[in-house]
Amino acid sequence: VFFIDIFFTFQVISCNKNICTLQITDTTGSHQFPAMQRLNISKGHAFIMVYSVTSKQSLEELKAIFDVIKEVKGDLEGIPQMLVGNKCDESEVREVDSQQGQDQARRWGCGFMETSAKTNYNVKELFQELLNMEKRRSMSLHLDSKKTRSQFRKEKLKGKCVLM
Repeated sequence: VFFIDIFFTFQVISCNKNICTLQITDTTGSHQFPAMQRLNISKGHAFIMVYSVTSKQSLEELKAIFDVIKEVKGDLEGIPQMLVGNKCDESEVREVDSQQGQDQARRWGCGFMETSAKTNYNVKELFQELLNMEKRRSMSLHLDSKKTRSQFRKEKLKGKCVLM
């Protein structure tokens, strides 16, 4: 699971001819400090929950972390989230097939992708997809907040006298 925590790395990716910098924190082991984990979740804007496809237990352990994210953030609607099955290059020792990961992602309402940090498979694409999710969310919020002139006038006139 990645969200703001103990140490920072930066990933630079291109987004519509602009350069975007993502601040990423590896929270491995943060379960030993639940207060710190909750604080960092509250400050996080996006979440990548990573399990190993070679360990069914690693996927099971994410369920508790997802529950904490849900509890701290409240409504997760629109918050960019990805469930990621890493080590997909190790097919001979796979314990979690791709369909199981997709099913879990659907239950949690988040995106899904398999990666290999070893071969760099889908790593850049993962961060690009997370950024695309954030851009779609921002655009949706922006469009929802715009009102037409007539909507604005109707709201302004609500509760006023009407001439007939």
